[in-house]
Amino acid sequence: MSLVGIIANPASGTDIRRLVAYGSVFNNQEKVRIVRRILLGLEATGVEQIRYMPDYYGIVERALDALKIRMNIAPLVFDTKADQRDSRRAAELLAENGAGCIVTIGGDGTNRVVAKGTCHVPLLPVSTGTNNVFPYMIEGTIAGLAAGLIATGKVARINGTFSSTRLDVMVDGEPVDMAIVDAVVCDDIFIGSRAVWKMEKIKQIFFNRCSPASIGFSAIGGMLRTIAPDDPFSMVLELGRKGRPVTAPVAPGIVETVFVKNVQLMTLDEMVNISSTPCVVALDGEREVEVRKGQQATIRLSTDGPLIVNVDRTMAMAKQQKILAPDFSNGLETSRHAADGIEKNQPN
Repeated sequence: MSLVGIIANPASGTDIRRLVAYGSVFNNQEKVRIVRRILLGLEATGVEQIRYMPDYYGIVERALDALKIRMNIAPLVFDTKADQRDSRRAAELLAENGAGCIVTIGGDGTNRVVAKGTCHVPLLPVSTGTNNVFPYMIEGTIAGLAAGLIATGKVARINGTFSSTRLDVMVDGEPVDMAIVDAVVCDDIFIGSRAVWKMEKIKQIFFNRCSPASIGFSAIGGMLRTIAPDDPFSMVLELGRKGRPVTAPVAPGIVETVFVKNVQLMTLDEMVNISSTPCVVALDGEREVEVRKGQQATIRLSTDGPLIVNVDRTMAMAKQQKILAPDFSNGLETSRHAADGIEKNQPN
Protein backbone atom coordinates (compact mmCIF):
# COMPACT_ATOMS: atom_id res chain seq x y z
CA MET A 1 0.00 0.00 0.00
CA SER A 2 1.28 3.46 -0.89
CA LEU A 3 1.98 5.57 2.19
CA VAL A 4 2.83 9.27 2.40
CA GLY A 5 3.92 11.06 5.55
CA ILE A 6 3.12 14.67 6.41
CA ILE A 7 5.29 16.62 8.84
CA ALA A 8 3.84 20.12 9.33
CA ASN A 9 5.79 22.29 11.76
CA PRO A 10 3.44 24.70 13.62
CA ALA A 11 6.42 26.80 14.77
CA SER A 12 8.04 27.40 11.37
CA GLY A 13 8.19 30.96 10.11
CA THR A 14 7.81 32.59 13.53
CA ASP A 15 11.36 33.01 14.89
CA ILE A 16 13.11 36.14 16.19
CA ARG A 17 14.15 37.20 12.69
CA ARG A 18 10.61 38.55 12.28
CA LEU A 19 11.66 41.26 14.76
CA VAL A 20 14.94 42.21 13.06
CA ALA A 21 14.02 41.63 9.40
CA TYR A 22 10.91 41.86 7.23
CA GLY A 23 9.98 38.23 6.67
CA SER A 24 6.44 37.08 6.01
CA VAL A 25 4.59 35.19 8.71
CA PHE A 26 3.07 31.88 7.66
CA ASN A 27 0.41 31.47 10.31
CA ASN A 28 -0.92 28.04 11.13
CA GLN A 29 -4.24 28.68 9.42
CA GLU A 30 -2.37 29.19 6.14
CA LYS A 31 -0.52 25.91 6.79
CA VAL A 32 -3.92 24.25 7.23
CA ARG A 33 -4.96 25.51 3.79
CA ILE A 34 -1.68 24.31 2.25
CA VAL A 35 -2.08 20.83 3.78
CA ARG A 36 -5.67 20.67 2.54
CA ARG A 37 -4.49 21.19 -1.04
CA ILE A 38 -1.64 18.71 -0.60
CA LEU A 39 -4.12 16.05 0.55
CA LEU A 40 -6.30 16.60 -2.50
CA GLY A 41 -3.28 16.28 -4.78
CA LEU A 42 -2.19 13.07 -3.03
CA GLU A 43 -5.62 11.49 -3.39
CA ALA A 44 -5.75 12.31 -7.09
CA THR A 45 -2.66 10.15 -7.68
CA GLY A 46 -4.09 7.12 -5.86
CA VAL A 47 -2.22 7.32 -2.56
CA GLU A 48 -3.91 4.98 -0.08
CA GLN A 49 -2.53 5.92 3.35
CA ILE A 50 -1.45 9.11 5.09
CA ARG A 51 0.38 9.18 8.40
CA TYR A 52 1.14 12.56 9.94
CA MET A 53 2.99 14.13 12.84
CA PRO A 54 0.58 15.24 15.59
CA ASP A 55 1.09 18.84 16.68
CA TYR A 56 -0.35 21.22 19.28
CA TYR A 57 -2.33 23.22 16.68
CA GLY A 58 -3.79 20.20 14.90
CA ILE A 59 -2.81 21.30 11.39
CA VAL A 60 -3.75 18.09 9.56
CA GLU A 61 -6.90 17.54 11.63
CA ARG A 62 -8.12 21.05 10.77
CA ALA A 63 -7.25 20.50 7.11
CA LEU A 64 -9.49 17.42 7.10
CA ASP A 65 -12.51 19.31 8.50
CA ALA A 66 -13.75 20.51 5.11
CA LEU A 67 -12.72 17.48 3.04
CA LYS A 68 -14.28 14.21 1.98
CA ILE A 69 -11.23 12.00 1.68
CA ARG A 70 -11.17 8.29 0.93
CA MET A 71 -7.55 7.77 2.02
CA ASN A 72 -6.75 6.07 5.31
CA ILE A 73 -5.45 8.99 7.40
CA ALA A 74 -4.15 8.68 10.96
CA PRO A 75 -1.61 10.34 13.26
CA LEU A 76 1.67 8.72 14.15
CA VAL A 77 1.64 7.47 17.73
CA PHE A 78 4.54 8.56 19.91
CA ASP A 79 5.27 10.66 22.98
CA THR A 80 5.32 14.21 21.58
CA LYS A 81 7.56 16.94 23.04
CA ALA A 82 6.21 20.02 21.18
CA ASP A 83 9.69 20.83 19.83
CA GLN A 84 12.03 19.76 17.02
CA ARG A 85 12.36 16.26 18.48
CA ASP A 86 8.84 15.55 17.21
CA SER A 87 9.84 16.15 13.58
CA ARG A 88 12.82 13.85 13.88
CA ARG A 89 10.85 11.09 15.58
CA ALA A 90 8.05 11.37 13.02
CA ALA A 91 10.57 10.98 10.20
CA GLU A 92 12.09 7.91 11.86
CA LEU A 93 8.66 6.28 12.27
CA LEU A 94 7.65 7.04 8.70
CA ALA A 95 10.84 5.42 7.43
CA GLU A 96 10.18 2.37 9.61
CA ASN A 97 6.60 2.15 8.30
CA GLY A 98 7.73 2.16 4.67
CA ALA A 99 6.61 5.63 3.59
CA GLY A 100 7.13 6.27 -0.11
CA CYS A 101 7.47 10.02 0.39
CA ILE A 102 7.41 12.59 3.19
CA VAL A 103 5.92 16.03 2.62
CA THR A 104 7.32 18.63 5.00
CA ILE A 105 5.75 22.02 5.72
CA GLY A 106 8.41 24.30 7.18
CA GLY A 107 11.72 26.01 6.46
CA ASP A 108 15.39 25.03 6.35
CA GLY A 109 15.46 24.22 10.07
CA THR A 110 12.45 21.92 9.90
CA ASN A 111 13.90 19.98 6.99
CA ARG A 112 17.29 19.63 8.66
CA VAL A 113 15.65 17.90 11.62
CA VAL A 114 13.57 15.66 9.33
CA ALA A 115 16.72 14.72 7.40
CA LYS A 116 18.32 13.71 10.71
CA GLY A 117 15.44 11.26 11.09
CA THR A 118 15.81 9.78 7.61
CA CYS A 119 17.84 10.51 4.51
CA HIS A 120 16.44 7.58 2.54
CA VAL A 121 12.74 8.41 2.15
CA PRO A 122 12.16 11.03 -0.58
CA LEU A 123 11.33 14.44 0.88
CA LEU A 124 9.11 17.01 -0.78
CA PRO A 125 9.72 20.20 1.24
CA VAL A 126 7.06 22.93 1.04
CA SER A 127 8.26 26.34 2.15
CA THR A 128 6.72 28.09 5.17
CA GLY A 129 9.90 29.17 6.98
CA THR A 130 12.10 32.27 7.21
CA ASN A 131 15.05 31.56 4.91
CA ASN A 132 13.77 28.95 2.50
CA VAL A 133 16.76 27.69 0.53
CA PHE A 134 16.03 23.97 0.90
CA PRO A 135 12.20 23.85 0.52
CA TYR A 136 10.18 24.77 -2.57
CA MET A 137 7.93 27.79 -2.94
CA ILE A 138 5.23 25.66 -4.54
CA GLU A 139 1.46 25.42 -4.75
CA GLY A 140 0.23 22.71 -2.38
CA THR A 141 -1.80 20.88 -5.02
CA ILE A 142 1.27 20.41 -7.22
CA ALA A 143 3.30 19.28 -4.20
CA GLY A 144 0.64 16.66 -3.44
CA LEU A 145 0.58 15.41 -7.04
CA ALA A 146 4.37 15.12 -7.25
CA ALA A 147 4.66 13.41 -3.85
CA GLY A 148 1.87 10.99 -4.78
CA LEU A 149 3.48 10.11 -8.11
CA ILE A 150 6.72 9.20 -6.33
CA ALA A 151 5.05 7.38 -3.42
CA THR A 152 2.89 5.20 -5.66
CA GLY A 153 5.80 4.37 -7.95
CA LYS A 154 4.03 5.81 -10.98
CA VAL A 155 7.15 7.90 -11.44
CA ALA A 156 10.26 5.93 -10.48
CA ARG A 157 12.55 7.39 -7.85
CA ILE A 158 15.48 7.25 -10.24
CA ASN A 159 13.58 9.59 -12.57
CA GLY A 160 11.97 11.94 -10.08
CA THR A 161 14.41 12.39 -7.20
CA PHE A 162 18.02 13.34 -6.53
CA SER A 163 20.40 12.90 -3.60
CA SER A 164 21.74 15.99 -1.86
CA THR A 165 25.04 16.29 -0.08
CA ARG A 166 25.23 17.50 3.53
CA LEU A 167 27.67 19.14 5.95
CA ASP A 168 28.69 17.11 9.01
CA VAL A 169 29.91 18.92 12.13
CA MET A 170 32.75 16.99 13.76
CA VAL A 171 34.01 17.73 17.30
CA ASP A 172 37.15 15.90 18.44
CA GLY A 173 36.75 13.54 15.49
CA GLU A 174 33.13 12.56 16.24
CA PRO A 175 30.05 13.67 14.25
CA VAL A 176 27.71 15.71 16.46
CA ASP A 177 25.24 17.30 14.01
CA MET A 178 24.61 18.16 10.36
CA ALA A 179 23.42 20.90 8.02
CA ILE A 180 21.62 20.65 4.70
CA VAL A 181 22.26 24.23 3.53
CA ASP A 182 24.98 26.02 5.51
CA ALA A 183 27.03 25.95 8.70
CA VAL A 184 27.92 29.35 10.15
CA VAL A 185 30.67 29.82 12.75
CA CYS A 186 29.92 32.63 15.24
CA ASP A 187 32.23 33.96 17.95
CA ASP A 188 29.58 33.44 20.63
CA ILE A 189 30.27 31.22 23.64
CA PHE A 190 26.68 30.09 24.32
CA ILE A 191 23.80 29.24 22.00
CA GLY A 192 21.40 31.85 23.43
CA SER A 193 18.62 32.77 21.00
CA ARG A 194 18.89 30.31 18.14
CA ALA A 195 18.55 32.54 15.10
CA VAL A 196 21.64 34.35 13.77
CA TRP A 197 21.26 37.91 12.52
CA LYS A 198 24.36 39.88 13.64
CA MET A 199 26.81 39.64 10.75
CA GLU A 200 29.77 41.03 12.71
CA LYS A 201 29.81 37.88 14.85
CA ILE A 202 30.30 35.54 11.88
CA LYS A 203 33.82 34.18 11.24
CA GLN A 204 33.29 31.36 8.72
CA ILE A 205 30.48 30.13 6.49
CA PHE A 206 30.37 26.62 5.02
CA PHE A 207 27.95 26.19 2.11
CA ASN A 208 26.33 22.97 0.99
CA ARG A 209 24.39 24.86 -1.68
CA CYS A 210 24.22 28.50 -2.68
CA SER A 211 22.74 30.71 -5.35
CA PRO A 212 22.71 34.45 -6.09
CA ALA A 213 18.91 34.22 -6.23
CA SER A 214 18.51 32.76 -2.73
CA ILE A 215 17.99 34.49 0.62
CA GLY A 216 20.06 34.16 3.77
CA PHE A 217 23.71 33.23 4.21
CA SER A 218 23.67 31.08 1.07
CA ALA A 219 23.15 34.26 -0.95
CA ILE A 220 26.61 35.45 0.18
CA GLY A 221 28.26 32.38 -1.30
CA GLY A 222 25.95 32.59 -4.30
CA MET A 223 27.41 35.97 -5.24
CA LEU A 224 30.72 34.17 -5.74
CA ARG A 225 29.68 30.77 -7.10
CA THR A 226 26.51 28.73 -7.63
CA ILE A 227 26.53 25.32 -5.95
CA ALA A 228 23.66 22.94 -6.68
CA PRO A 229 22.43 20.61 -3.92
CA ASP A 230 23.77 17.54 -5.72
CA ASP A 231 27.14 19.01 -6.72
CA PRO A 232 30.07 16.93 -5.38
CA PHE A 233 31.75 19.93 -3.77
CA SER A 234 31.02 22.77 -1.36
CA MET A 235 32.59 26.08 -0.36
CA VAL A 236 33.85 27.79 2.77
CA LEU A 237 34.36 31.52 3.28
CA GLU A 238 36.50 33.17 5.93
CA LEU A 239 35.19 36.60 6.88
CA GLY A 240 37.09 39.56 8.28
CA ARG A 241 37.40 43.33 8.01
CA LYS A 242 40.45 43.17 5.73
CA GLY A 243 38.59 41.09 3.15
CA ARG A 244 36.87 42.00 -0.09
CA PRO A 245 33.26 43.27 0.07
CA VAL A 246 30.32 41.05 -0.92
CA THR A 247 26.79 42.44 -0.76
CA ALA A 248 23.87 40.01 -0.45
CA PRO A 249 20.31 39.67 0.93
CA VAL A 250 21.06 37.95 4.25
CA ALA A 251 17.43 38.02 5.47
CA PRO A 252 14.06 39.14 4.08
CA GLY A 253 14.38 42.86 3.40
CA ILE A 254 17.95 43.02 4.78
CA VAL A 255 20.86 43.56 2.39
CA GLU A 256 24.28 43.52 4.08
CA THR A 257 27.90 43.88 2.99
CA VAL A 258 30.35 41.39 4.46
CA PHE A 259 34.09 41.16 3.91
CA VAL A 260 35.52 37.89 2.60
CA LYS A 261 39.19 37.21 3.38
CA ASN A 262 39.46 33.75 1.85
CA VAL A 263 37.47 31.37 -0.39
CA GLN A 264 38.07 27.61 -0.44
CA LEU A 265 36.30 24.78 -2.25
CA MET A 266 35.72 21.50 -0.41
CA THR A 267 35.54 18.09 -2.07
CA LEU A 268 33.59 15.03 -0.92
CA ASP A 269 34.74 13.66 2.45
CA GLU A 270 37.17 16.55 2.87
CA MET A 271 37.33 18.05 6.38
CA VAL A 272 38.08 21.74 6.96
CA ASN A 273 38.94 23.10 10.40
CA ILE A 274 36.75 25.61 12.19
CA SER A 275 39.21 28.45 12.55
CA SER A 276 38.40 29.87 15.98
CA THR A 277 37.28 28.39 19.29
CA PRO A 278 35.37 28.69 21.50
CA CYS A 279 32.48 29.32 19.15
CA VAL A 280 28.90 28.43 18.31
CA VAL A 281 27.99 26.79 15.00
CA ALA A 282 24.63 27.70 13.49
CA LEU A 283 23.15 25.03 11.23
CA ASP A 284 20.71 26.15 8.54
CA GLY A 285 20.09 29.43 10.31
CA GLU A 286 19.90 28.32 13.96
CA ARG A 287 22.61 28.05 16.62
CA GLU A 288 22.93 24.38 17.52
CA VAL A 289 26.51 23.37 18.46
CA GLU A 290 28.77 24.85 21.14
CA VAL A 291 32.49 24.25 20.61
CA ARG A 292 34.45 24.77 23.81
CA LYS A 293 37.99 26.03 24.20
CA GLY A 294 40.47 23.25 23.55
CA GLN A 295 38.12 21.20 21.36
CA GLN A 296 39.00 20.46 17.73
CA ALA A 297 36.07 21.12 15.39
CA THR A 298 35.82 20.47 11.65
CA ILE A 299 33.20 20.46 8.91
CA ARG A 300 33.02 17.50 6.50
CA LEU A 301 31.19 17.32 3.17
CA SER A 302 29.24 14.05 3.02
CA THR A 303 27.27 12.35 0.24
CA ASP A 304 24.72 10.96 2.70
CA GLY A 305 22.26 13.85 2.43
CA PRO A 306 18.50 13.69 2.00
CA LEU A 307 16.75 12.25 -1.05
CA ILE A 308 14.66 15.05 -2.56
CA VAL A 309 11.76 15.03 -5.01
CA ASN A 310 12.47 17.07 -8.12
CA VAL A 311 8.98 18.42 -8.77
CA ASP A 312 9.58 19.68 -12.31
CA ARG A 313 11.19 16.42 -13.40
CA THR A 314 8.50 14.33 -11.72
CA MET A 315 5.66 16.21 -13.41
CA ALA A 316 7.50 16.09 -16.75
CA MET A 317 7.86 12.31 -16.41
CA ALA A 318 4.14 12.06 -15.62
CA LYS A 319 3.39 13.89 -18.87
CA GLN A 320 5.89 11.84 -20.87
CA GLN A 321 4.47 8.57 -19.54
CA LYS A 322 0.88 9.84 -19.98
CA ILE A 323 0.09 8.99 -16.35
CA LEU A 324 -2.47 11.74 -15.90
CA ALA A 325 -3.65 11.82 -19.53
CA PRO A 326 -3.58 8.14 -20.61
CA ASP A 327 -6.09 8.31 -23.50
CA PHE A 328 -4.87 11.42 -25.26
CA SER A 329 -2.10 10.14 -27.54
CA ASN A 330 -4.25 9.52 -30.66
CA GLY A 331 -6.05 12.79 -30.34
CA LEU A 332 -2.77 14.66 -30.03
CA GLU A 333 -1.39 12.97 -33.15
CA THR A 334 -4.52 13.94 -35.13
CA SER A 335 -4.26 17.52 -33.88
CA ARG A 336 -0.59 17.68 -34.80
CA HIS A 337 -1.28 16.52 -38.37
CA ALA A 338 -4.13 19.00 -38.68
CA ALA A 339 -1.89 21.81 -37.45
CA ASP A 340 0.80 20.81 -39.96
CA GLY A 341 -1.79 20.95 -42.78
CA ILE A 342 -2.99 24.39 -41.73
CA GLU A 343 0.60 25.67 -41.59
CA LYS A 344 1.36 24.33 -45.09
CA ASN A 345 -1.73 26.00 -46.54
CA GLN A 346 -0.92 29.41 -45.11
CA PRO A 347 -0.23 32.04 -47.83
CA ASN A 348 3.37 33.29 -48.10
